[in-house]
Amino acid sequence: MAFSKVMWLPYSYISRIANLVLQRLWHNMHLILNTYYLVVGIACVLESYLISSGLWKEYKAFNSSKVKYLAIVVDSEEAYLTSRIVKLVSWLEALGVKHICLYDAEGVMKKSKEAIVEKLNKVTILEGAAEKDKLVSQNSMTLEFASFSDGKEAVAKAANLLLGTYMKLAELGGDQEEKIFTEPYMAEALKATGCNVIEPDLMLVYGPVRCHHGFPAWRIRYTEIVHMGSLAEMKYGSLIKVIYEFTMVRQNYGK
Repeated sequence: MAFSKVMWLPYSYISRIANLVLQRLWHNMHLILNTYYLVVGIACVLESYLISSGLWKEYKAFNSSKVKYLAIVVDSEEAYLTSRIVKLVSWLEALGVKHICLYDAEGVMKKSKEAIVEKLNKVTILEGAAEKDKLVSQNSMTLEFASFSDGKEAVAKAANLLLGTYMKLAELGGDQEEKIFTEPYMAEALKATGCNVIEPDLMLVYGPVRCHHGFPAWRIRYTEIVHMGSLAEMKYGSLIKVIYEFTMVRQNYGK
């Protein structure tokens, strides 16, 4: 019994020392990470101030017309911040962006679109199907309000149309290859059912999660997606930087 007690004491001391060392390492790592994110946050705020104030000359002039259609995806909880959304759209209008899609999964912004539109200057609401050439003809800003239910409805309509086409081919005994539906078939079905098929050039995501929140996948095949952080902490300089960097990218493929 005495021998086992003697053997247990060194093990107990070693275990305590190991726990203290691990705790110290954990606290040090936590301190380093907190310091890193604090420095990054301060740098971002300073950078945003320099850009928005015009002191950073590189960002003073850029061709915003390259952003023909911009999607703003907002987390549904932050979509209730109507004043922030209005301010964001006003910033985009000042930067020369004319055509915007406002999306949140639960359709919060769609329900409050009248309150949003009345606080903006000349705005045209984009309803239902819309072709790209119609956007070009609009001199005022156009806003599209979308939600997750719009995507589900569009898929259901397109699926019914494709099913009807398949049944007709089956009755006529057509070639088996004609019964295999590919992506172009789906695109044509969406267009034929009157669903909006405009593809944004750039998507800005506001919220805690880095995802597109169910934005229709067929509309973002070639879309550049950028996470912007919380809508409550949005910065004008960060917005200028993202659009500037997008306009500077050389695209080696088309739509």
